[in-house]
Amino acid sequence: MSTTAAGPAAPGVVCAFAVTRTPPDPAALAAARGHEEGGPLRVLSAGDLCLVVQDVPAALFDAEALTERLNRPDDLERCARAHHRGVEAAAGRGPVVPLPMATLYRGDLTAARAVAARQPVLVTLLDRLRDRTEWAVKVHAAESPPEPATDTGAGAGGGAGTGSGAGGRAYLTRISARRRDRQGAHDRALAEAEAVDAELRRYAVAATRHRPQSERLTGRRAPQLLNVAYLVEDARRTAFAEALARLTAEGRRPAVRVDASGPWIPYSFARWDEDPQAAPDQEVPA
Repeated sequence: MSTTAAGPAAPGVVCAFAVTRTPPDPAALAAARGHEEGGPLRVLSAGDLCLVVQDVPAALFDAEALTERLNRPDDLERCARAHHRGVEAAAGRGPVVPLPMATLYRGDLTAARAVAARQPVLVTLLDRLRDRTEWAVKVHAAESPPEPATDTGAGAGGGAGTGSGAGGRAYLTRISARRRDRQGAHDRALAEAEAVDAELRRYAVAATRHRPQSERLTGRRAPQLLNVAYLVEDARRTAFAEALARLTAEGRRPAVRVDASGPWIPYSFARWDEDPQAAPDQEVPA
């Protein structure tokens, strides 16, 4: 995204970041940055709720321009970071419902009406997310050493490839054994990954599974088995962190590697276009 514009160009549109009950501190909001091309962050009243928004230039944020920019990895990352800054600014004094990235409206009235129309859902979500944060946990299979180069199966009798005789049978036996070993290692890793998930759910009020990331995104040779978000009560944060420490201790789960991060604003549990009463994946009874 370009950084040459000091403020929004006219005509403009309104970019919305998050909904909250309590407006953020004015000084903190003034110090926060949203999109580099837009104006200052501000608070828009929408019934009993508040919407943190920013005026942005329509020339850069109309459907065609935005689609083009979001297809460029660098611009996509800048947009995501700007959106997160806006959500963080909204969360200064209480729970927030983050809106999807690049939520745009043609003016304040349209934005306020959209929020007011969803007020019952948003209020339920804000109640559900109060004093709760999100933790992200990714479980990968443990990386195994590279397999030896495939031999040709040449036997003592001079046979090559998978030809007849003892050499060919020995070759096929070795291939079959390697295949069984790989499958056995994968099954053990899956079982340990499920055990990690079951343990962490004991300390969470809800959990939702995301699609595992590809090896291209993770940069690892070993596959990602689980990509889970947990909604954790602030009062149980220490217990959840201690459970994570036990699970990631060296040698406890040799078939997997567990990576965790948090606490985060609960993006995964703040879908205002879904029924907030429905469990995302599993809701743990109180």
